[in-house]
Amino acid sequence: MKKFSVAIICLFCCSMLFAQQKPQYTQYMLNNYILNPALSGIESYTDIKISHRHQWVGLDGAPVTTYLTVNMPLGKNDERQTTSTVPKVGENPRGKSYWENYEAAKPHSGIGLNVIDDHTGPLNNFAAYVTYAYHIGLSPKTNLAAGFGAGVTNMSLDRGKLFFETPVDPAVYNSGDINTIKPDFNAGIWLYSSDFYVGLSAQQIIPQKVSFIDKEVVPYYGKMVPHLFATAGYRFLLNDDVNVIPSVMVKYVSPLPIQIDFNIKLLYQEFLWIGASKRTYDGFAAMIGVNASSSINIGYSYDLTTSRLNTVSSGSHEIIVGFLLGNKYGDWCPKRVW
Repeated sequence: MKKFSVAIICLFCCSMLFAQQKPQYTQYMLNNYILNPALSGIESYTDIKISHRHQWVGLDGAPVTTYLTVNMPLGKNDERQTTSTVPKVGENPRGKSYWENYEAAKPHSGIGLNVIDDHTGPLNNFAAYVTYAYHIGLSPKTNLAAGFGAGVTNMSLDRGKLFFETPVDPAVYNSGDINTIKPDFNAGIWLYSSDFYVGLSAQQIIPQKVSFIDKEVVPYYGKMVPHLFATAGYRFLLNDDVNVIPSVMVKYVSPLPIQIDFNIKLLYQEFLWIGASKRTYDGFAAMIGVNASSSINIGYSYDLTTSRLNTVSSGSHEIIVGFLLGNKYGDWCPKRVW
């Protein structure tokens, strides 16, 4: 029976070796900070995001991811008007004239915190990072930021959630969790202006072996591998009320094929937005959101997979809620991350 339990543990470790190990997000364009630490302190306020994602609803043991991110600027001084940009009836606070007067931020630093809890069946991956970034102006309208993050990950396997159709040694069920804690690092750069952004980032920079071991079970090792992300987006002003933002993300996790997300987002007066996404090898997603006030915004997405998982799953749901603290300019929507 111990050999059988070892085989099960090996199965999960192999999944770590040959599959994406970091959580998947649909609304990352609302919070690119979750992928790239260079966005630490990019806005003029403390930006808090809370998100919950239930992937492949209906499939037992499917991934469930919850995260909290907080980032804020240090020593940032945007030289602009201090009057509130609360939208007036019939007026777009982010209309053409606003972007024509856009200025690059002054050199400053930013710090942040990421806390991520990701469950997949009996596997749980908890991670926490502190981040730092520095932003400099390259031109009157363009900034470049570079950042890094350092933290720990706790990968655990709850063997109490391993169920077998045939009776096995009770010791398998009673052996509890097997845990491993490892240091972890990520880094990135972010080039941004009034009408475009381009970013490169890497997570799990240092490959590490992860073992699920106790003294009574033969050890087996999985491997944590780097995740690489390239993102880019462009803002078009269709008219003074409607902006359209196409964007793309290219993700590479060895030895998997490159995955590409194609996204489009339409904003009406920077108050209400809708979007759609196409992910290669996976499926489609629809998104909707609202900037409810100068202190809160909300987004929701629904994913429909086109793989064979659609026979056992009704899709994936993701919600993200943002809070803007210390928003002294009264912005109803981000200025640097749109």
